[in-house]
Order: sequence, then structure tokens, then C-alpha cells
Amino acid sequence: MIDDLGVRAGRDGRVVRHRVGDVRPRAHRHAELEVNLVVRGTASYLLGDRRYALTPGTLTWLFPGQDHVLVDESSDHELWWAVFRPALVAQIATTRHARPLLEADPVGQFSRRLDSSRVRRLGALFHEVQDAETVDDVLVNTGLAYLLSFAWRAFLDSDDVVEGVDLHPAVETVARLLRADPDAGDLATLARAAHLSSSRLSRIF
Repeated sequence: MIDDLGVRAGRDGRVVRHRVGDVRPRAHRHAELEVNLVVRGTASYLLGDRRYALTPGTLTWLFPGQDHVLVDESSDHELWWAVFRPALVAQIATTRHARPLLEADPVGQFSRRLDSSRVRRLGALFHEVQDAETVDDVLVNTGLAYLLSFAWRAFLDSDDVVEGVDLHPAVETVARLLRADPDAGDLATLARAAHLSSSRLSRIF
């Protein structure tokens, strides 16, 4: 099922600052391109059959229709996320280097760590676009277009790739259950489905 991320009519996307505990993370997918920037703390993304470690300064792209879920958030974890409607992405992604932004599931690694100056500048941009939401749609949409362009350039300029780690088969099993039904059961129920003890499943996750 495609999730509705609450992008208002007349806007080309949305910017949110996520803090641990704001919402209960669950597996989801959506029609919009998404980018995340970790501000502080740590977490992981389960994306398909791989796990990606998130640390401060990590910039991650999530593509339309990709199942993903944020897990293992530290008590101080914070990140910015922004989503962009397909029409805006099509306007921006006109060069050869930007073509992956138009794909649903492009080949490659799309999580990289940025240097501190790029993190500060990009964080300020997220904040500015979020503040513009109280002004008018034209300002928001202009900011979203620049944010998308700048974030992609910052990503391309970084060589610090975050490699995904293959998930343990038990994690794949449980992730699949939770994607289908976020209330699939408690730890003991999920552990039985994965043919593991509760403690072993907890350690693997």
C-alpha cells in the first residue's frame, strides 16, 4: 500500500524534522522521492534485504515504492526528511548525473556521509524550507527545488559510501511480517515465526 505523507495540495513536497519518539516507525512506501539527513544520534534503515547504519552526517535517498523502516534509534536520534513530488523531480533531474532520481529502484548505493560544512549548510536549508511553510506555497516550492538540487550535489561530491549489510534471514522474515502488518505480534510471537528464541531475535535486530 502506498502511504500518504500529508503533502498539501499546491506544494511540491514536504520537510519534517524527526525526533525519536515522535512517531512509531513502521515499514512503509510512498510515491515521492525522499532524502534524509541525520542530525544526531544513530539508527538503521531496513531497505529491502539490506540494513544501512545511520550516523550524524549520513545522507540517504529513498526511492518511490521502496519498502523501508527506521529501526534501532538511539535515545538522541534526530534527522531531517524531505519528500518531493514526481513532477518536481522531473523538472530538476534533467542532467545525466541526476537521472537516478527518476528511477524507482536505481542500481547503486544511495547512502553517503557528508563533510561537516555540507551537513551544516544542508541542515540550514531543511530548516529554511520548513519555516517557509508558514509563508506561502511559492516560497516553499522554490525552496524544495533548491533543496533537492543541493542535496543531490552534496551526495555526488561525497566519496564516503555507507555500505548496506545483508540481513539475517530471520530479520528478513520478521521485516516481511511487519511490512504486511505493523501489529503482527510481540517479540515472542515474531521470534516463533522466525524459529528463534526471543533473546536471539532481539540481539540480531
